[in-house]
Amino acid sequence: MVAVVSAIGLQAQAARPPQAGSSGQQANAAEEATPPGRGAVSTPNDDPFPSRYRAPAAKPFAITNATILTAAGPAIPNGTIVVRDGRIAAVGASVAVPPDAEVIDAGGRFVTPGLIDSHSHLGVYAAPGVDAHQDGNEMVKPNTAEVWAEHSVWPQDPQFPRSLAGGVTTLQVLPGSANLFGGRGVVLKVVPGRAVQDMKFPGARYGLKMACGENPKRVYAQRGPSTRMGNVAGYRAAWIQAEQYRRKWDKWLADRKGEAPQRDLALETLSEVLRGNILVHNHCYRADEMMQMVDIAREFGYEIRSFHHAVEGYKIADLLAEGGISASVWADWGGFKMEALDGVKANAAILHAAGGRAIIHSDSPSGIQRLNQEAAKAMAAGNLAGVTITADDAIKWITANPAWSLGLDDRIGTLEVGKNADIVLWSGNPFSVYTRTERVWIDGALRYDRRAPESWWRTDFELGFVPTER
Repeated sequence: MVAVVSAIGLQAQAARPPQAGSSGQQANAAEEATPPGRGAVSTPNDDPFPSRYRAPAAKPFAITNATILTAAGPAIPNGTIVVRDGRIAAVGASVAVPPDAEVIDAGGRFVTPGLIDSHSHLGVYAAPGVDAHQDGNEMVKPNTAEVWAEHSVWPQDPQFPRSLAGGVTTLQVLPGSANLFGGRGVVLKVVPGRAVQDMKFPGARYGLKMACGENPKRVYAQRGPSTRMGNVAGYRAAWIQAEQYRRKWDKWLADRKGEAPQRDLALETLSEVLRGNILVHNHCYRADEMMQMVDIAREFGYEIRSFHHAVEGYKIADLLAEGGISASVWADWGGFKMEALDGVKANAAILHAAGGRAIIHSDSPSGIQRLNQEAAKAMAAGNLAGVTITADDAIKWITANPAWSLGLDDRIGTLEVGKNADIVLWSGNPFSVYTRTERVWIDGALRYDRRAPESWWRTDFELGFVPTER
């Protein structure tokens, strides 16, 4: 009680105006000595919603007698991969198995890295698809860079465990493509969680979703911008504001003189792009529009990490490769609207042949469950078109390359020593329609076992109302 009274007394003293005769300079000095509270300032790379994901403890194990597609080099027939403390400890054709490791004989079956979907809307368009679950597009104005997809993610979306059963271990949830600036995406591990923070990939950088073309034109036809030139004017005007905002904040953060500038959540996100802390993921179909977006990025000094959908990516494959911009594409979606009219099924293969980073993404709660088959279709289309694509190439489209697009290629996407042990054991060749996942590990912890249905992840939604008495 004494402590409470003392605290109240201190608060009252702090709130009391300066007494007559007190020095104004002393008051100002006291004010300057009080640091602004958390949330009052715009600090680069601030993390107000930190990840709470912790990898569970897991026993060491080794998968032996496996055909290993590492996504980092040639396939290893009859190979062994050893996992310890959640990381890959060894991988190769002649690897010794530690005596304390559980041994899993693959019997010649295939092992790959965990699959990565760089473009998903799971959680923000949760199943069942009712209006109450439509949380992926904030269609109120062309620039909604202030919204964050993670604040819409419903961890109980039953589509999450289904993507895990398809071998997906990491995904990027993006806001939709109605706006020029749709907001921040978030990278998640495909694990159960009470809140989205339990799923967030620790240390993953945010992505900014931008969109060009017909979507923003259609949504804002009556309010504007209603043309492609209007879209470009909208991007440029926003970046001009963001550049001014960034300079103002950088100056204040350097000298801390005077009142801090007022925070603006939308400009804060764009400023982080200009500082290089947020990666740009740009929805764009047509080749000419992608080139417009590249010029805008050059004008304002930021980089585009990946063009998503990129139906006409093959037309500028060499330019994307030279610019270090990946292309996240479908295997065979095209022709469903005007800007998708000129799609070709060999798109990914042509991008790959030009030296670029091709990625097969889903943008679909169904497609994400079959990313391996989507990659197989794109591989077959490339070979049919005369572009030789091997399994070692195609596996990168759904592992190593999307890992790079998310800025996580130093941790996931390939089976190499020191990488996170995100691993899939398949029943056969992963590029066969007859093949299914058998087991899926994330950070060395078994998260899915097709042989043990009782262990499968069931969401609260699927459990429904559970009575206390049975």
